[in-house]
Amino acid sequence: MSTSRSHDSATAASRPAPGERIAAIDVGSNSIRLVVAEYEPQAGLTIIDEVKDQPRLATGLAATGRLDEFAMARAIQTLQRMREVTKRRGVRRVVAVATSAVREASNGAAFVSRVKKETGIPLRIIEGKTEAALSWRSVAHHFPLAGTRTIVADIGGGSLELIGAVNGLVEATASLPLGAVRLTELFPPDDARGQKSLKALRKTIRRKLRKAMDWRGWNGVTLIGSGGTFTNLARMALLRRGHTAIDAVHGEEITTAEVELLLKWLSTRTAEERRAMPGLNPQRADIILAGLAVTAELLSLTDAAGVRVSAFGLREGLLLEMVGEVSPEASDPLRPLREFVERCQVDRRHVEQVRVLALSLFDQLGGVLGCDESERWILEAAALLHDVGQMVSYRQHHKHSYQLIMHAERLNLSARDRTLVALVSRYHRKNGPRRKHVEFMALSEGDQQVVLRLSALIRVADGLDRGHTSIVERVRTRLMDHRLSIRVQPRLANADVSLECWGAQRKADVLAELLDREVTVAPSAL
Repeated sequence: MSTSRSHDSATAASRPAPGERIAAIDVGSNSIRLVVAEYEPQAGLTIIDEVKDQPRLATGLAATGRLDEFAMARAIQTLQRMREVTKRRGVRRVVAVATSAVREASNGAAFVSRVKKETGIPLRIIEGKTEAALSWRSVAHHFPLAGTRTIVADIGGGSLELIGAVNGLVEATASLPLGAVRLTELFPPDDARGQKSLKALRKTIRRKLRKAMDWRGWNGVTLIGSGGTFTNLARMALLRRGHTAIDAVHGEEITTAEVELLLKWLSTRTAEERRAMPGLNPQRADIILAGLAVTAELLSLTDAAGVRVSAFGLREGLLLEMVGEVSPEASDPLRPLREFVERCQVDRRHVEQVRVLALSLFDQLGGVLGCDESERWILEAAALLHDVGQMVSYRQHHKHSYQLIMHAERLNLSARDRTLVALVSRYHRKNGPRRKHVEFMALSEGDQQVVLRLSALIRVADGLDRGHTSIVERVRTRLMDHRLSIRVQPRLANADVSLECWGAQRKADVLAELLDREVTVAPSAL
């Protein structure tokens, strides 16, 4: 797939230079979206700006086979604004693609020509397989797929794109006319009929899905959803769970029961009541039933426990292609965290050293502290992210780390994991968890204990690299009746680790309280 230079730029396929700004535009059946990003080889893509509008290009398409004149006019106005944004943001390259609505419309080619003439944007129509491949590229960038059977579902306004993969390798694809706008026009929400209308909709979806591909072998898969249906689903579900920080929903898992409950409840509401639903974009209130019905039927067909939400899709797939990621690789789950560390200009060597030492302490003391194995990931993530707040200031950087982690978009953490990681990071210095801390006290009693245990370990690990020199090779612990002994071995014989022992000793207070023992930290005996 080629990329196109915007404005006075020539076609080029070379990787962007560090710091170069690039942009991708997705002209979909429901929405048109622009994303502007800055590229750095180590930090990855940093989102600089986003613009979204909903001209509903698919309006009337199912009945007439043509793009509506008013919808085309709205779309061109949107693209003109986006062109201006890219100019003012100093974007060097733009790639713009059109999907289902323009692809299927008899006047789609004429619309593309009109876009070029009136906006200067070289819009290109892509096939369903290409659309699916771009969504897959984004998912493979963010989610660990090795050793899993995965189906990626991208619900657009006009079509549903499905990608089935085993161990990170694509095995099946399908493009179906099951977009949210298209289905809503075919099955308009009927406030009077409610469940009967929904039942007819689901029956049609079920029939088309079953014919789309051979579903044998896809039972119990990991289902990952991309598109506005899924991000709105996640926001509604998180609010119902009692969460308040829902800016970032990427990586969240919504259970099958939650999907069915929301679908059933929304189908009994009037259009006005749906628009007022907390977490649901009012502009999507009329098409959300169709999107959720597709989701529910996919979950039923695959017998999946739930759906994981990807906040990134086709647009990011385009960006990743532009920066030279030729083929998706099974993602390292730590990559989004490490890229965020780079964007925050953190001392990478220090946080990696803290990660290694914290995990070593977890492996030696986790059983004594009552840690569950799942907590190891929380500790590892917190160790990598604990210093990101230094981007704001040093003196209160532990508090700034909490805020940055809670609001960062691309960390691939569920709402619960994000909160725990943020709090463990917040308590790596100064005081440990306190009852006067509102965020800590808002946790369940079980999660409070998780934060206490893991903050006890990260505090010691951080102290063991007090000089940011990674001088400590390993630590060994010995638990006695009244004391925990931590012995520190340097990387080089006779190296002085007294600063590191001092740093760990003064931050061992939470660990000592949890173990009800004195903690001593000293160099290993020769």
